[in-house]
Amino acid sequence: MSTENLPQSPGRPARKPRVAVVFGGRSSEHGISVVTAGAVLRAIDRTKYEVLPIGITPEGRWALTADAPERMAITDRRTPSVEELAESREGGVVLSADPTSREVVYSEPGSVPKALGEVDVVFPVLHGPYGEDGTLQGLLELSGVPYVGSGVLSSAVGQDKEYMKRVLASFGLKVGPYMVIRPREWQRDPAAARKRIVDFAGEHGWPLFVKPARAGSSIGITKVDDLSGLEEAIAQAQRHDPKILVEAAVRGREIECGVLEFEDGPRASVPAEIPAPEDHAYYDFEAKYIDSTPGIVPAPLTEEQTAEVRRLAVEAFEAASCEGLVRADFFLTEDGEFVINEINTMPGFTPISMYPQMWQASGVGYPELVDRLIQAALRRPTGLR
Repeated sequence: MSTENLPQSPGRPARKPRVAVVFGGRSSEHGISVVTAGAVLRAIDRTKYEVLPIGITPEGRWALTADAPERMAITDRRTPSVEELAESREGGVVLSADPTSREVVYSEPGSVPKALGEVDVVFPVLHGPYGEDGTLQGLLELSGVPYVGSGVLSSAVGQDKEYMKRVLASFGLKVGPYMVIRPREWQRDPAAARKRIVDFAGEHGWPLFVKPARAGSSIGITKVDDLSGLEEAIAQAQRHDPKILVEAAVRGREIECGVLEFEDGPRASVPAEIPAPEDHAYYDFEAKYIDSTPGIVPAPLTEEQTAEVRRLAVEAFEAASCEGLVRADFFLTEDGEFVINEINTMPGFTPISMYPQMWQASGVGYPELVDRLIQAALRRPTGLR
């Protein structure tokens, strides 16, 4: 679908494509999603697109929100929320599940539902479960509405770090040592599950990183230096996901690379390096978003290393059948080998996030980046492709 083929009313001038920016959500990354939405709303070319902001509250209500990017910023080390932007505490937005209609309807208790018009493309800037993990993408597929980013399977694979690593490894990309503890293992025999982790540490050494298997933005992650910190690390990860991932530390430099879908296929940005933050044990949520630890763009790599990591980033994009955008995160080990840590199908997209910074250094500024993602979504059909 292109912007030239949008449905028009007889006798009326061609209308601009209508973009619904959907943000917030039920995950622990709600606030960062709102910040990302503010940046996207600020960057969308209003002479080219109509915009409909839709926020999802932590409880899952779809709310019509103010188009107010200035209210979607981190202030006093606090992230914003959809509730602060919603035009009503009870009103809800509904997207039709009928693929022959892209009508969006708004309703409030005791009032006649109000049609808000059709949506031509959805720009979902949700992070984590119930948005980035294929659930929203499935709804949009049922509704027949094009959307920015990867499809159902790729989004699900990108969200679940276990299956992400399995897929990437099956395509020949090198991943670091890891293990997974599933919920049934904890329920069946917690002592045996803990022993597996201790045995893993005995094989690979400390420190370990204990993570929620299906969360992002470094939320719920703990660097564990010895056995004394293990119990609290497990509890912290399980607050966000009953399934946890345990990774051995990979000694090396942290290198990131962005992938963007162009008309002729995916291309990789210049890479960036994430230096070890001075006041944090690792590159955690606070370092990323609150203290804004700066990355080095472009990364100080040799020409050969730069070419290699860009090649591997596109390989990871293709391995998981991704669409639109991906940020691929690597370790460059002391022996010069790139080990992929993870891919992110909806990476941090605030102006200070590494993905936009890498593309800025590659010659694609933030407004153009947003426009390219919308155009790529409009070119793609929904359904099997």
